[in-house]
Amino acid sequence: MAFLDPFVADDRLEATDPDWWRGAVIYQIYPRSYQDSNGDGIGDLSGIIHRLPHVASLGVDAIWISPFFTSPMLDFGYDVSNYRDVDPMFGSLGDFDALVARAHELGIKVIIDLVLSHTSDQHPWFQESRSSRDNPKADWYVWADAKPDGSPPNNWLSIFGGSAWEWDGQRMQYFLHNFLTQQPDLNFHNPDVRAELLDVTRFWLDRGVDGFRLDTVNFYYHDEQLRDNPALPMDERSDKIAPSVNPYNFQDHLYDKSRPDNLDFLKAFRAVLDEYPAATSVGEVGDAQRGNEIQAAYTSGSDKIHMAYDFDLLSNVFPTGTRIAEIMEKSGSGGSDGWGCWAYSNHDVMRHTSRWNLGAEAHRVYAALLLSLRGTACLYQGEELGLTEAYVPFEELQDPYGKRFWPKFKGRDGCRTPIPWSSDRLHGGFSEGQPWLPVAMEHVENAADTQDASDGSMLNFYRDIIAFRKGHPALLKGTFEVFEARDDYISFERRHNNVRLFCAFNLSGEACGVTLPDGTWTIEHNAPFTAAETGADGDTKLPAWQALFATA
Repeated sequence: MAFLDPFVADDRLEATDPDWWRGAVIYQIYPRSYQDSNGDGIGDLSGIIHRLPHVASLGVDAIWISPFFTSPMLDFGYDVSNYRDVDPMFGSLGDFDALVARAHELGIKVIIDLVLSHTSDQHPWFQESRSSRDNPKADWYVWADAKPDGSPPNNWLSIFGGSAWEWDGQRMQYFLHNFLTQQPDLNFHNPDVRAELLDVTRFWLDRGVDGFRLDTVNFYYHDEQLRDNPALPMDERSDKIAPSVNPYNFQDHLYDKSRPDNLDFLKAFRAVLDEYPAATSVGEVGDAQRGNEIQAAYTSGSDKIHMAYDFDLLSNVFPTGTRIAEIMEKSGSGGSDGWGCWAYSNHDVMRHTSRWNLGAEAHRVYAALLLSLRGTACLYQGEELGLTEAYVPFEELQDPYGKRFWPKFKGRDGCRTPIPWSSDRLHGGFSEGQPWLPVAMEHVENAADTQDASDGSMLNFYRDIIAFRKGHPALLKGTFEVFEARDDYISFERRHNNVRLFCAFNLSGEACGVTLPDGTWTIEHNAPFTAAETGADGDTKLPAWQALFATA
């Protein structure tokens, strides 16, 4: 029977609102780069415990911890070799239990990254599966014979470049890998695989976790007929999921992912979560053509996952007011029962301050916009410090993705460099040893201790805007209706229990006028933005890179 900690279990059973995740703010922690506690240059669970007061000071509702499971670390934890243990570089199961207990003491819920679509090739399941064609786990992974000429079964491509099929000399067959060659895909058409993965889910719920971030949630199933993906017309290709140098973008991925079978598994997964009070889930949807539709379908009703995000706001395309309005409409965020989870940055993409070339004022107004959209908001560690993308030279690069496509695509290490905690300590206070990735010198200038002491800092702005969001139920769970949208401006209304909140954002370096909807409105001067001015003629002006909130 899975371990059950009495303290954690009691806390979980006392969990209050099962809808706590609606409108919540989630803070993503990439454990390798958060805080090192033992001097080996790699962040760990004990380090996270040490920094939880910082997280609590932000006012967020939950943390999402990227993978810490046992792994050969070829993809830094997203290649799992044991789903039920902690990799020694991060600590132990005891450390994890202590982390959950401390987070709960501070009022922070814990979401962990669950990588179900694939494992490491070092996982015992795969070692057994590849040993023969008739062993008990022979069908646990996606195996297929070669074509008569020895080539792969079809034209499917890997996100990490090249064919999604790898020849295995033991079984004399190809196996499917949507990512690294060393990350074979599990066969979700096998009921034993599904049952085992649901048992893994229960294992962590029994340890007190409050939910899961589901990696590549639309990659679980493949087409059993192994049909070729059709080509995608040039004008429809997008680099939202893979960099532009990757031929993965040349295909319409109809058969290697986003299959309709997935809905049944998500329902079974949700049924397990519903056994645990207030457990939640957020899925990562990786689909460049149909991401919005999949996001809405996976979260509709109350029998699938709770929320999902795609890569629209994580892409290189600048989020103009017009684009934000389009994304919200496509995702059904105006009034559907689906629920989005919005983020600008995470461990897979260039930090948005650099990606969109935002100055400090622009960064702030976009943060306010993110925290005003209908849905749950996710912040990536260092975002609250205004960190930019770090430059990592090739000789210090760790990411296999970056090594594969260097120099046109430099990989994901630039957003994964260690967090600077102290401006006057070695390596920014991250580690007493040599960090696994270099600490960017420009980041040290924005260290948390320096910003903590400055009222006008980015860190204190994030604390203020999160507090403002939590003080307005309309921002947490209210309806959403766009009032006006153009490239340099967007305004919309959030409404909850007959309370109306008008939100306007000047997304440009020039002042603009604001037209409020009909009604009697009071500008919220307790908001972090207070620069809106109403002239003698009654017209309201919004200075450059400013926001306005008003209630009626």
